[in-house]
Amino acid sequence: MNYSENVSRLQPSATMAVSTLAKRLRAEGRGIIDLSAGEPDFGTPDWISEAGIEGIRSGSTRYTPVSGIPELRQAIAGYLESVAGKPVDWEGVVVGAGAKQALFNAAFTLFGPGDEVLVGAPYWTSYPQMVALARAEPIPVAGDPDRNFLLTRADLEAVCTERTRGLILCSPSNPTGAVYTLEELREIAEWAKEKDIVLIADEIYRAIYFGDDRPFAPSILQLPEESLGPYVLIDGASKCFAMTGWRIGFSYTKVKLAKKLAALQSHATSNAATPSQMAALSAFSDPSRALEATREMAAQFRQRRDRVVQLMSELLPQLSFLEPMGAFYFFIRVDALFREGVSDSTALCSWLLEESGVAMVPGVAFGDDRFVRVSFATSEELMERALRRVAEVVGSLASPSG
Repeated sequence: MNYSENVSRLQPSATMAVSTLAKRLRAEGRGIIDLSAGEPDFGTPDWISEAGIEGIRSGSTRYTPVSGIPELRQAIAGYLESVAGKPVDWEGVVVGAGAKQALFNAAFTLFGPGDEVLVGAPYWTSYPQMVALARAEPIPVAGDPDRNFLLTRADLEAVCTERTRGLILCSPSNPTGAVYTLEELREIAEWAKEKDIVLIADEIYRAIYFGDDRPFAPSILQLPEESLGPYVLIDGASKCFAMTGWRIGFSYTKVKLAKKLAALQSHATSNAATPSQMAALSAFSDPSRALEATREMAAQFRQRRDRVVQLMSELLPQLSFLEPMGAFYFFIRVDALFREGVSDSTALCSWLLEESGVAMVPGVAFGDDRFVRVSFATSEELMERALRRVAEVVGSLASPSG
């Protein structure tokens, strides 16, 4: 069978081998601890869930406008105003089925054959694939590892060409947990503006922030207008309200571009699920209650982060890692464990899964084969048990029998 050129460059998931092995071991009765999860382990707050249920009961089960119900878009604009500290035009908000759809809309609308799109690396695994689906060329670009891979103007300038049309940036980062300061964001935004490059800023983890007492990580929306060229902000309810399965994400940009994004979505999926929109409306319409919920969750993630730092230092001192300032991931360097037969991150994750029963995500999925990603979106008790298992197996490598 012949397949469309649209999917000819798609790569299979780098995590598939580990995932398949985990399922087999579970079926055999093994107690697998999964540290690969990309979602909060908390339940959706009851008051948000109840709004979704009430939406179903009251008949909110029909089509809505493609971009989302106006009340939700206005509530999201109000939420973004609390971040930006300035007015936000609600007509620039397009609600979709998760932040992933918002990202795809942006990539497919803005880029095409012959274009190059810079992708901050290590990157979330779907960024390059979305760019490739638009038949553009993803160009990974990584900053200095000693700076937690954060990009600078010099890093971007070194890879920019006359074909460069976009830059995808994630802060707080999946997979590293690194966070750009406002001044660092300003430097990058001003560079993109000078080059007439569209900045796609994925801020889905903004509310999970450990840098200081502020309730969210720095955002491009906080930059002065003169520092911003064309941009698309990506965000959603998934991470901050533990609503991953509700599938509510959104983009925010200038109204003219927002209409183009909505036009594409109208031919792909139409509106996001109506009951989910009603739940999200409740979440974004009650700022004080929402802030309380997100701060409580972020505080628990911070506590877990601190415990993992302690455990890594005690149990696995031979492995270096990036201490996250946001999100809920550790990016751990593991190439010191490579050896004959286990010479890349996928093989290492499979070996660790077989030997310790702990599932991690190989770093090759994020563009750096020297690392693995570990999620701390699980209880402290499970995290400690998992790391002790891994330490025991890793320690065996140095023993005479290992």
